Amino acid sequence: MSVSLSLAASPSPAAAPAPLLDVRGLDVRFDGHHAVRALDLQIRAGETLALVGESGCGKSTTALALMRLLPAHAQVGGTVHFGGQDLLALNEHALTRLRGRAIGMVFQEPMTSLNPLLPVGRQVAETLLLHGAATKADARKCAVELLDLVRLPDAARRYDDYPHHLSGGQRQRIVIAMAVACNPQLLIADEPTTALDVTVQAQILRLIDDLRRERGMAVLLITHDLGVVAQWADRVAVMHGGRKLEQGPAARVFAAPAHAYTRGLLGASLHLEQDLHYETTRLAEIQPESDGRFTLVRPARRAPGAARGRPADAAPLLAVEGLAVRYPGAPAGVRAVDGVDFQIAPGETLGLVGESGCGKSSLSRAIVRLVDADAGRVLLGGTDLLALSPRALLPHRRRVQMIFQDPYGSLNPRHRVEDLLGHALAIHGVTARAEREQRIGAILDDVGLGASARARYPHEFSGGQRQRIGIARALVLRPELVICDEPVSALDVSVQAQILNLLVDLKAVYGLAYLFISHDLAVVRYIADRVMVMHGGRIVETGDHHGLWAAPQHPYTRSLIAAVPGRRDAQAGPTAMTPAKAAPPVEPALRRAA
Repeated sequence: MSVSLSLAASPSPAAAPAPLLDVRGLDVRFDGHHAVRALDLQIRAGETLALVGESGCGKSTTALALMRLLPAHAQVGGTVHFGGQDLLALNEHALTRLRGRAIGMVFQEPMTSLNPLLPVGRQVAETLLLHGAATKADARKCAVELLDLVRLPDAARRYDDYPHHLSGGQRQRIVIAMAVACNPQLLIADEPTTALDVTVQAQILRLIDDLRRERGMAVLLITHDLGVVAQWADRVAVMHGGRKLEQGPAARVFAAPAHAYTRGLLGASLHLEQDLHYETTRLAEIQPESDGRFTLVRPARRAPGAARGRPADAAPLLAVEGLAVRYPGAPAGVRAVDGVDFQIAPGETLGLVGESGCGKSSLSRAIVRLVDADAGRVLLGGTDLLALSPRALLPHRRRVQMIFQDPYGSLNPRHRVEDLLGHALAIHGVTARAEREQRIGAILDDVGLGASARARYPHEFSGGQRQRIGIARALVLRPELVICDEPVSALDVSVQAQILNLLVDLKAVYGLAYLFISHDLAVVRYIADRVMVMHGGRIVETGDHHGLWAAPQHPYTRSLIAAVPGRRDAQAGPTAMTPAKAAPPVEPALRRAA
């Protein structure tokens, strides 16, 4: 049997006689925790419904409940009718026949949903064989056709590649191929582009939308990215605390949001078209009230402290000259970092943008000697860090610290916060217990955690709080330069605003310079004084925070800007709007602080 790849016309959602998926009163509890509360959702064939909200609001729990993938101790109530059947009432055999065949799912992290020991093509073929969509004789051919369908380059050759051979975007294409292999009627996409670069994100979202239109699928798109929702969703449902707060056509919700929380999300979001900069504008933060209401607050700017500022004509704090990094096993002449030159002035924030694999992280790690450089110099206050022995380097490591993208992965889960910070101080010569205690208390106050955080472990904190711990660990040593490697990419809208405001405050208080690495162009536009664009291991363009966005010179820079989500063009569909323009002014009910 051969898998059918014929293209079906997309039916009009308005013409459908009944919803394809009809969720009524969905209720999910875990050992007393109420994760989803009386949720109603309907999706018609051929439409995309976006489920929006911050971490912990119940989005992913809803998706797993629809697929019956929740753990055994979960208590689930309500009804989930799909094609006339209540999924919550089906036995396991009947449910197995539906999963993958009638309902496909794309998970957030493709590397954890792919078997690292099997070639990717075989994993697609197994999906076809499991559901009887192909015979053993035809499985490979059909799998290659599916890999072609999701636009994996050179699909026939890549069939035998393992997941670690592929980029993040390519792995996500494999997961999509498995999800659509059996022509499902419904595709559930749970944060399918969160960790992807802007150009790869655009490709994956367009691919999902093309498959929706060509195959007449319904799509449940789960995301916290409002730009993605504005561009690709027909309707949107907003969740908070397990409840649906608002639902409606995407254009209407963005133009005239009815609920204060939705208005808060829009007000706290950064968009590339907004000419916002930290020097003149504070980011709004959503604050829940005890009565269940939400307010949007712009915190007052902290007064500058005794900064280490230098005269404007002083020598650069950091000067990188001809830096090159080549990894063992790379083809001859191929370098991860290829002759990079730049400078960072005292107190300056230099943004670095580019796609995965362009060399951003290799560059940052070479600066702090976490990877070896093949050539070049890294001058910190005139001292070449690359020329120092490990012993001679130690005093200079205190001067340059890093904040990592994944705070949980970079914090020892067995150490309390005071141990994490105290060990860093002890290594760098702060041996007096009283001084360590004083500095730990001061930095925890500065990052907004307070003394109560000292005795707790990383798993006891939220994602945003863990990132504050990572920032505290970097700043407790009182560095001059902090390298921020994607510090807000995995955070929700409101938490992202809090962390960016915090970084701006700490820069003023401590006189810090930042190298800020991100694939989110709107974030870099807001936080950076100057911006570098990296491609293929080289810096292809540098500009200030006004000029580079207004008049990009390099074709690669223009392609990055063009890929930022927020508009639906003529090919994708009729809606053309951006959240930045559609969001109304914050009304008096959402008060602002000074």
